[in-house]
Amino acid sequence: MLLKRSLPFTVTTRKYNYMSAAQELAKKVRIHALKMANSGGGSHIGSALSIADILAVLYTEILHLDPKNPKLEQRDRFVLSKGHAGAALYATLAETGFFPVSKLATHYQDGSDLCGHVSHKGIPGVEVSTGSLGHGLSLATGMALAAKIDQKKHRIFTLLSDGECDEGSTWEAVLFAAHHHLDNLSAIIDYNKIQSLDTVADTLELEPFADKWRSFGWQVQEVDGHNHQQLHSELSALPLESGCPSVIICHTVKGKGVSFMENTVLWHYRVPRGEEFATALQELEDS
Repeated sequence: MLLKRSLPFTVTTRKYNYMSAAQELAKKVRIHALKMANSGGGSHIGSALSIADILAVLYTEILHLDPKNPKLEQRDRFVLSKGHAGAALYATLAETGFFPVSKLATHYQDGSDLCGHVSHKGIPGVEVSTGSLGHGLSLATGMALAAKIDQKKHRIFTLLSDGECDEGSTWEAVLFAAHHHLDNLSAIIDYNKIQSLDTVADTLELEPFADKWRSFGWQVQEVDGHNHQQLHSELSALPLESGCPSVIICHTVKGKGVSFMENTVLWHYRVPRGEEFATALQELEDS
């Protein structure tokens, strides 16, 4: 499902053999996330929907992982810095074999270890607990530095929200990673341009966003975050340059896949109930 809009940048597309598994996974992740938000009363459905395509491409095409051995020493590390979208990550892990899909029904229920913000406690495939924004990149940077010191070859990926790029701790990590030439570190930004209570532009303008990262010593590429071909092309090419950390800025749509949720601040916190849930589910199933 490609995003039909013009983009404010030029994308250089490398040769790519499309794998339908990623699209199928993205659809399943969206449906699971919607059902989890409805049954558990959790919010942040808009945030979960905007990253489904990114997670699907990462987990089907990019990350070196073994669901049967989630603590494999040579595995790549993935940190979901925007932990409030944990439902999307849980759904991805379940569908790729880290734990049974049936466990998703316990999300946000009393006694469940699938809490609203992503938790590593008892959840195979989750590296760290996140949710307090602005910490994920710092954690990932530490992992990348440790891997360099130990001369390990695994890679570290972290997925950030655009809103958490308001945080000073994020930019401290940006500086640190460039200073230490952490080319084993890749940041991915879910740039859906809406944060908790307003647009990003009206809360704290980030533009010129890509230029800021470049000025801090990172290699930058921008993509349509719902175009699997573009995502695969750039993510499979990481690092963008030897000796430098990389960032992929993904232009996305908050609430992607549900017409009345797309590009709407309301669906950062609103819980899909009743007719809204039924309509949203039908749209996702028909997509």
